[in-house]
Amino acid sequence: MSIDVRIATPDDLERWNGYVERSPQGTLWHELEALRVQADHADATVHPLIGFKGQEPVGLFPVFEISKQFVTTAFSPPPHLRVPYLGPAFLNMGKLKQRKRERRRQRFMDGCFEWIDEELNPKYGHVRTSTAFEDSRPFKWNAYDATPEYTYAVDLTLSEADLLMTFSSDARSNIRNADDEVFEIDVGGPEEIRLIHDQVRTRYESQDISFGVPVDFVLDLADESPNGRVRPYTLRVDGEFIGGILALEYGDTTGRWIGGVRTDADVDVPTNDLLDWAIMKDGLERGLETYDLVGADTRRINRYKAKFNPELRTYYGLEYGNWGMRTIASLYDSVK
Repeated sequence: MSIDVRIATPDDLERWNGYVERSPQGTLWHELEALRVQADHADATVHPLIGFKGQEPVGLFPVFEISKQFVTTAFSPPPHLRVPYLGPAFLNMGKLKQRKRERRRQRFMDGCFEWIDEELNPKYGHVRTSTAFEDSRPFKWNAYDATPEYTYAVDLTLSEADLLMTFSSDARSNIRNADDEVFEIDVGGPEEIRLIHDQVRTRYESQDISFGVPVDFVLDLADESPNGRVRPYTLRVDGEFIGGILALEYGDTTGRWIGGVRTDADVDVPTNDLLDWAIMKDGLERGLETYDLVGADTRRINRYKAKFNPELRTYYGLEYGNWGMRTIASLYDSVK
């Protein structure tokens, strides 16, 4: 039986988030509300593709259409917003043998590529998958170039004491020797989201790096995500905001999305060590399994992240288009 790929119907959309929750590749970014927020702030049209084998759902693939100067492009996720993962999410394939699993996955992807070509005919395409996406060959067989990318993940299934012992000696020392009476860490709301966003934007601009993520995008995501949580962790000294990290929680994972930049405040407090540790401790208490440090491709930053003894995980950047279109697309912020 063939795979039927189509735009999700209203009935499909009612079940969409449940499908995302069941998929190993599903993330907060795949949820319907998050897709709509991304589309609104990327000035894009989202096409929620879904595939069925008979009555059984086999995959989801949200595709964002962006048209500029009569040129159509296709993204998943859209550019500018620093969304770390999206791409295809598969369903009901875990119990299949390898040959049947590959065949079903390939047929679903072929149906998606066919729909994209016929309905959008994009001159350029870019997809960034989740870490649970393991096989880039369907894209390579459809003229996409596949580039492995990396992130770090901390195992939260250990006890608090055992987890701390896996850290580097300087991280353990910073956490153990910090004076709890000097600083305060809280999980806030919209005000704290704005503080963290402004600090990150200012830090990037001081290094002549564009940070085009609108603060309203983050606020809307926090308001509209029914099954995920945007958790702004802030550290203050004597009531003064020193630094923060926006963590995203979905399923059994919490992730380090925006923040954790170097503070300009003159305080003798290991701000980011303490913020990361607070997120991990909360994850332990909430029964989560993983802390995604979101990114392991920057050598300088990796030196900091690696001290938490994380596991290296792979995901894929997938790119389609001729040389000229790729050159133009490179002007987009956060395409890669």
